[in-house]
Amino acid sequence: MRRENEEAMTRIASAASHANPFLLWTNVALRTGEMMWASAQVITHRASRILVAHPNYALRDRRELALMGQEKVQAAYESANAIGAQMVRVNLEFGMLAFKHWIAASTALTALALSRTPRQSLGRQAKLLGDTATRSAVAVSKLSGSAAQLAHHGLKPIHSRATRNARRLGKR
Repeated sequence: MRRENEEAMTRIASAASHANPFLLWTNVALRTGEMMWASAQVITHRASRILVAHPNYALRDRRELALMGQEKVQAAYESANAIGAQMVRVNLEFGMLAFKHWIAASTALTALALSRTPRQSLGRQAKLLGDTATRSAVAVSKLSGSAAQLAHHGLKPIHSRATRNARRLGKR
């Protein structure tokens, strides 16, 4: 059942990446809430085991404590790696977007400068302003969506470990 939920959330994130930033941020919020809930369960389980066993830890308890530290380091590394890879993609994407906007604005400004009549000049000014506003709105939407995808990629390794540990420790 949980695997189906994770697959559904992945499909939603994939579809949302092409839809609108609101859906992406909603997905990030849902995953964050799920991760926090799982983390609370894991912390409660591990803390109670530590309190009960202290100072005579069984081998199982020592392994769990070592695993806890190791998982945190691995999750942080994977999260940083995922964020770095996503940042490269986002930077390339926004570099291309900025270049396209620059070319479009240059073309529109050249057309405006070559206007022969006041009426033609006003029409080209209106087109330039309208196109610029549209391009700016698209860029802001893409920026918000890219930030949400960045958060999603950074959260994924931490989320997967927290939920996996909650399932594993919940069975004990």
